[in-house]
Amino acid sequence: MPALTSRRVPRPNKGQDLTTVPAPGTPTSRNTGYKVTGIRVLRSEWAKVWSLRSSLITLGVAVFLLVLFGAIASYTYSPGAVANSGPPGPGGSGADSTAVSLALTGVSFAQLAIGVLGVLLSAGEYSTGMIRSTLTAVPRRLPVLWSKAAVLGPIALILTTLGALAAFQLGTPGLDGEKIALSLGDDGVLRSLAGAGVYLGLVAVFGVALGVLLRNSAGAIAALVGSLLILPGLASLLPDSMYDTLSPYFPNNAGSAVYSLHASPDALSPGTGLAVFAGWVALTLAGAAYRLAKTDV
Repeated sequence: MPALTSRRVPRPNKGQDLTTVPAPGTPTSRNTGYKVTGIRVLRSEWAKVWSLRSSLITLGVAVFLLVLFGAIASYTYSPGAVANSGPPGPGGSGADSTAVSLALTGVSFAQLAIGVLGVLLSAGEYSTGMIRSTLTAVPRRLPVLWSKAAVLGPIALILTTLGALAAFQLGTPGLDGEKIALSLGDDGVLRSLAGAGVYLGLVAVFGVALGVLLRNSAGAIAALVGSLLILPGLASLLPDSMYDTLSPYFPNNAGSAVYSLHASPDALSPGTGLAVFAGWVALTLAGAAYRLAKTDV
């Protein structure tokens, strides 16, 4: 029979609680004393964004669509072709087309890619179950939502602003000699191109908020598409007086006012449009924050 050995348990210091004495082999507080801070949550969400291949692909697709359709619209512009209805698309022109509106033709496509990315980065954690680990590491919960929005929003803003500038610059030679040709130094051009980036950055945050609010990728994407694209069409069924009053305040219409070079009489000004669309995003974020804080995952 092997000899019995005894191990001396260290005696606690005077006034020390017995429950605080570490068991043999456990790590000391020097190894486990990390605190949850806003900066660390931000770094965690930053790592999540760039560690997913889908994030890189979706961001690349959004910028590519923005540049591609903007360049195509500029090079296929025909001043004699006036669209009978609806906004001008690639290859056509409207009476109020400008070099900026043609360069930003791809915003309608880029907003879907950016918004879907926001949904997948938030609702995707619920479908995989990773949200449990995330909220175990960050028990206060709300910093997770703020960090997701604070990381993805600026990334989308910077990349899409660069894409809008590239689309405008690539399309400039295609409009050489046309009456609608503009340069970056013309009044309102840089403001409109930067406004497109601001709008798409807010769309990314809108997608994050919808993902956390609905906790289902398919449902959040449907809500995103419905609010940005389908709602204005459905609202056209309203009486004309009511439609004219409400239409400028719909999310997509208010957002498009942010990057319009010349505001139409029935549209909001760029500043008002930004405030209205930011209000839609803030309202959705508030709903997402309430559900995240008050309900189980």
